[in-house]
Amino acid sequence: MLALFYIFIGVAIGVSFWQITRILNFRSVIATDKDNIIQARNSIYFMVFLYAMMIYCLIFMNVVLLPESASFEGEHDDNLFDISFWLIGIVQFLMQFLIFYFPYKYKGKEGQKAKFYSDSHKLELIWTVTPAVVLVALIGYGLWQWNNVMDLSDEKDAIVIEVYSQQFRWDARYAGEDNMLGLGNVNYIKGLNTMGVDMTDLNSSDDKQVTELYLPKGRKIHFKFRSQDVLHSAYMPHFRAQMNCVPGMVTEFGFTPKYTTEEMRQQPEVIEKSAGINKIRKAKGEDPYVFDYLLLCNKICGASHYNMQMKITVVEEDEYNKWIAEQPTLASVIK
Repeated sequence: MLALFYIFIGVAIGVSFWQITRILNFRSVIATDKDNIIQARNSIYFMVFLYAMMIYCLIFMNVVLLPESASFEGEHDDNLFDISFWLIGIVQFLMQFLIFYFPYKYKGKEGQKAKFYSDSHKLELIWTVTPAVVLVALIGYGLWQWNNVMDLSDEKDAIVIEVYSQQFRWDARYAGEDNMLGLGNVNYIKGLNTMGVDMTDLNSSDDKQVTELYLPKGRKIHFKFRSQDVLHSAYMPHFRAQMNCVPGMVTEFGFTPKYTTEEMRQQPEVIEKSAGINKIRKAKGEDPYVFDYLLLCNKICGASHYNMQMKITVVEEDEYNKWIAEQPTLASVIK
């Protein structure tokens, strides 16, 4: 493999010298009107090809995008994405037209002279102020959304859940009736105490440790994250939520689930995507795909990073209350 790498480097250097030699030879080449016409037409052909690919991707590749946000807070993330996408798309569409049309319109002709404008203060003011105003508006909206997700100081009825990351698994701990989590530290990890909970802390006794997340629809969820070993990233794509899990510190965010798992499975976008996935699975002889919310690790954290995930189930509040009541407390499990 190392020898192959050296061969590749040698070939790349040889090709580079060859291209440089060709470029130097172009100094003695004088383009004719015929050459200019050919290149001008090629720019139009490439513009048509580029627009065709853009339209194809917008129409037929849309299925690879995530479905509608499953959290109320995530709606603003989608709004930011849509606004940015359309702004960039419109500007890109116009600029690409100018980039490829101008070489055609202003192609070189014998006896034709180009006009030169030294500057235009009005034009410079427009293309400086307009992007500045747009960026200020987008950044302001983004900061408001960031605060909407991160500031949990005024949430009185939120469900507090700690998500604990380690190579290569997730654990979760629900706060008890006092809605306060007990302290945790890696030094307390022993036996069944896989999350390193300080059992001498009075707030820990009624906490409940689980290996699958159950969330009630319509209730604010206050997540706290810890890491046992390396940097992980808690990524819940359908809720538009992501947060780094950093060893030695607690990070947090919050969101409110909007759809139960069953309701999400009935979304037209989810049904369409599931049908496409099942077509591929059927061809491979694999089991059918069933949509589930997932907690994924979005930082490459080691050899089994790809397999680090936890199932999230969103249910109605009555069903959630029944489920959480059935979970044993840490005090009853860790003696």
